[in-house]
Amino acid sequence: MIELTVASKSSGRAWNVKPQSITHTTERTGAPGTLKFTINKGGTLSFVEGDEVRFAVDGQLQFYGWVFTKVKDRWGVIEVTCYDRIRYFKANASYAFYGRTVGDMIKEIADDLQISTSAIADTGYRLPSFIQEDKSCLDIISLAVQQTLLNTGEIYVFYDDGTGVALQKAGDMIAPYIIGDKSLLLDYQYKTDIDEQTYNSIKLARPNQNTGRADVFVAESSENIEKWGLLRLYQQIDEDMNDAQARAQAAASLAFYNRRMRTLTMDCLGVPLRAGQMLLVKIPDLGDISMNQYALVEQVTHTYQYSDAMKDYDHEMSLELRAF
Repeated sequence: MIELTVASKSSGRAWNVKPQSITHTTERTGAPGTLKFTINKGGTLSFVEGDEVRFAVDGQLQFYGWVFTKVKDRWGVIEVTCYDRIRYFKANASYAFYGRTVGDMIKEIADDLQISTSAIADTGYRLPSFIQEDKSCLDIISLAVQQTLLNTGEIYVFYDDGTGVALQKAGDMIAPYIIGDKSLLLDYQYKTDIDEQTYNSIKLARPNQNTGRADVFVAESSENIEKWGLLRLYQQIDEDMNDAQARAQAAASLAFYNRRMRTLTMDCLGVPLRAGQMLLVKIPDLGDISMNQYALVEQVTHTYQYSDAMKDYDHEMSLELRAF
């Protein structure tokens, strides 16, 4: 059962609407949750930008956010685009954090932006120093999440859970579904590459004010350099990071990037699912592997299309799974 509610701040009224179509998209990192729907203007329905939108499926909240864009044609059909709280983190700011976890950073930034928080996991890793100037708050948090991954090996997901922004370990967000040849799967494309996020040489440069030159830390795989050629990732690190921390980050970065990337794109029958969750996938003879393991959902787009014949919505979804 689909429930989509639009609430007007100015009048205090709320409407349960039945759009012709609904599209709900989430990404694991770097983008707000997005809800788009198309509806015929009619009756007393009246809403504007900034009004609240709530979307639930079978009683489970899938999206809570605000209207940002309305486009109306001559026939009275309105296309509406809404975003969740993550959208407000696009504001630019400058921050200097010392010995703080990414959870600490999220709480401080959210407080500055007057955005509510929900469950914030303690990553257990404190970034020695993390200085960012005139960047979007979303980019600042995404970079801190990435630095936490490279230093701990753990993937964390920053998202809006409907009550506030949250930070959770991907391994704690396991979806209760199996997707495979005999379960939900309609079609798939499987890609392998060493083009986009594969590096077999990591070079970290740490500024040194005493010498006026950078201290360099390198970790690399001679075996894969021979196979693929030199694929180098060069990054600057904070000057407060000591030698042991720098070497550990170089080694962790190599462990993460020194591999052929696998991307699985699937079209499936729809079930409640968001990016950042872990999903059990079973596809034998996928190519170089037989898939029977949990994979990380990088992006998911749900499409709900109203069927006059069924008097209900058809629900399908497109998924992108990476780095498994």
